[in-house]
Amino acid sequence: MSKGVNLKELSQRLNLSQTTVSRALNGYPEVSAETRKRVAEMADKLGYAPNSQARRLATGRSMAIGHVIPRSIHEMMNPIFLEFIAGAGETYSQHGYDMIISVVEDDREEDAYRQIASRKKADGVIIHGPAQDEHRHLLLKELNLPFVVHGRIPGAEKETSWIDMNNRRAFERATNLLLDLGHTRIALLNGLENMDFARRRRRGFEDALSARNLTPDAALVRSADMTEPYGCDSAMEMLNSDNPPTAFLVSSMISAIGVARAIGQCGLKTGKDVSIITHDDALSFLPNSGEVPIFTCTRSSVRYAGEKAADLLLNMIATPGAKPTSLHLDAELILGQSTGPAPTR
Repeated sequence: MSKGVNLKELSQRLNLSQTTVSRALNGYPEVSAETRKRVAEMADKLGYAPNSQARRLATGRSMAIGHVIPRSIHEMMNPIFLEFIAGAGETYSQHGYDMIISVVEDDREEDAYRQIASRKKADGVIIHGPAQDEHRHLLLKELNLPFVVHGRIPGAEKETSWIDMNNRRAFERATNLLLDLGHTRIALLNGLENMDFARRRRRGFEDALSARNLTPDAALVRSADMTEPYGCDSAMEMLNSDNPPTAFLVSSMISAIGVARAIGQCGLKTGKDVSIITHDDALSFLPNSGEVPIFTCTRSSVRYAGEKAADLLLNMIATPGAKPTSLHLDAELILGQSTGPAPTR
C-alpha cells in the first residue's frame, strides 16, 4: 500500500474539492453513489486514513455505534452474539465507525440508552434479542436515537427497521422433513420462549404438526438457555421415558451437541435410532461442514446478519428521516448425517 496521504492530497488526485471528498467518505446522500465509490476506491489505493476527531468535527457525529447488553440477558452473551458482533464490527470498520459495548445491570439499561443519547456517545444502536413485551424501541424513538432490531418486535414490524431470519418457516420445513421420514414422536428443544425468535420457531413446529392432524406432546417440548448441558439433560430425560422421541428439533448447534452426547450415552446411534435437526448459525468456531455435514440443519449465518444490520443502521444515520427498512432472511435446509427414517419400535 502507498504511503498514507492527507485529505488535501487525496482531493487533488481525484480533482474534487476537499468538502466533496469528505462528504463522500462520510456517506452523505447528496454525493452520488458513483462518486462515493470512486472516492472510497482511491482512498483505499492511496492508504488514506481519515483522522477520527476531524471526522467527528466535520460531521457532527460520534462515529460510533452502541450495543447495550443487560447482565442477565441470556441468548446474547453466548458465542452467537459474539459472531453477530464480529460481522457488524467489520462493517463499522469499513465505514470508519467504532463500536461501543456497554454491559449494564438490568435496571440500568434505560439509563445507558439515555446517556448514549444525551452525551452523543453513539450515532445509533442495535437492539438485541427482542422479547414478546418489547419496549426499548419506544424509548429510542423518544430519544431520537436511530436503531435497528436484530430480530423483530411483535406488532412493530412496520414502524421499525429490522433484520431477522424467517424462524417460523425454518422450523416448519425442518419439522416437515422429519414427518416425511415417518417421525411422529418429535421433541422440540427451544430457546427461551419470552424471546420473539423462539416463539416463532415453536409456531413453525406446531403448524407443521397441525397440518398433519398431529398435536405436540407437552412432555417433549423444552424451553431454556441454549447450552450443551440443556441439550444433553433434556434428551436423556426424554429418551429414558416410557414413550421416547425418535427425533429432536433443536434451536442451537451447541444444544444439539448435547443431544448427540445423550443419544450415545443411551447406547443409541444418531441418524439411525434417533434423528436430530438443529439450527446452525454458521459459527466460525463450530463448523457443520464437509461433503455430508454431521447435522441436518436449517442454516443462516449470524455473522452475515451482523454485517447487514450494521449496513441498515449506517444507511439510516446517513439519511435521517428515511422510512424504516427490513431484511427477512430465509434459512437453508442442509441434509446431514443426523437424520434418517423413523425406526420401528
